[in-house]
Amino acid sequence: MNIQLRYFARLRESFGLDGEAMEVPAGIVTVAGLLAHLAARGGVWAEELANGRVFRVALDQELVDFSAQLHEGAEVAIFPPVTGG
Repeated sequence: MNIQLRYFARLRESFGLDGEAMEVPAGIVTVAGLLAHLAARGGVWAEELANGRVFRVALDQELVDFSAQLHEGAEVAIFPPVTGG
């Protein structure tokens, strides 16, 4: 399955890229699985996507929880919550 990843704000700066195309390994079917796969890259990926870190995920521009199912051609955006003032 091929997906498009997008990273925003703090995550874009930490990862050093604003997005990437990815062929998701077989067996990864949910956002949670994808996040674990990305965290397994280690370093800043593991730090930013660790349990307890605050970030949100959108699948095809809709906010989703980590149990959301991935699909071919999905756009997955990962970003910190936005606050205003």
